[in-house]
Amino acid sequence: MTIAYIYHPDCLLHDMGEGHPECPARIEAIEDQLKASHLFDFVRHYEAPLATVGQLARVHDKNYISRVLSYSKLEAYVDSENPHAYLDPDTLIMPKTPQAALRSAGAAVLATDLVMTGKTKAAFCCVRPPGHHALRGESMGFCFFGNVAVGAAHAIAEYGVQRVAIVDFDVHHGNGTEDLVQNNPNILFCSTFQHPFYPYCGTENVPSNVVNAPLAAGSDGEKFRAAVTDYWLPALHKFMPQIIFISAGFDAHYDDDMSSLRLVERDYAWVTQELLNVADKYGEGRIISALEGGYELHSLGRSVTAHLRVLMRMN
Repeated sequence: MTIAYIYHPDCLLHDMGEGHPECPARIEAIEDQLKASHLFDFVRHYEAPLATVGQLARVHDKNYISRVLSYSKLEAYVDSENPHAYLDPDTLIMPKTPQAALRSAGAAVLATDLVMTGKTKAAFCCVRPPGHHALRGESMGFCFFGNVAVGAAHAIAEYGVQRVAIVDFDVHHGNGTEDLVQNNPNILFCSTFQHPFYPYCGTENVPSNVVNAPLAAGSDGEKFRAAVTDYWLPALHKFMPQIIFISAGFDAHYDDDMSSLRLVERDYAWVTQELLNVADKYGEGRIISALEGGYELHSLGRSVTAHLRVLMRMN
């Protein structure tokens, strides 16, 4: 099955400096591996649009949106010859960053439109910066706007979807997504993550619509699969989602030194198939995936390829 592959060159313009793990080369590594695996020509390519302020404001504070967008202007910076600013200790912004961030969120909106209108059953948003740490009124952890939350809110507002599931297998807890969707009866958020680990939350005061399954350092694919089977799947079957969004972070891979989990490509393929089974049962196969983490370039490319093979129903 052909799926939508959504990208825009603007996503390469955001660059947090030499040696930073969240770098433009991540997108290039994914595309290189997809080409080597002969998949790149079998996806349907779309350019990510710019998300509108109205679309972002469904989940973010308007003053925060305005503040992020203001950094597209040089006068927002103290040093106009080397314009950059830190919005938090991990998150650097520069004049082209707002454009990239708007494309990343816009990709999720376009994916929602394509899937909900039946133009495709599945979509992958190959975009950056990522989004799952972005809070309602604050950037955090390389993230500016909550891409998948923006897409989920669009599905509810524009298409009347009543049950949206968001699942997140990034190694870091999607605290931003949790903040944006907490206690929303139309959204179920399921997450696995290494704990204790950045951002050091997700185990206390868990909202009623959130299913968090923390994993200890050193956990392998068997423990990850057990967490998904024991926690995510019962909740998803009870919720019966009409569409599924995936925060697809691949930094829990054994080769990625960002973390201490030990997942491999077949684990990402397995969880993708499990989610596809749920989407087929309750949501006519509607499933949207958006890139989050994954910083070891070789394992990132291989893992995304394994993920897309399943979404394309080639396994």
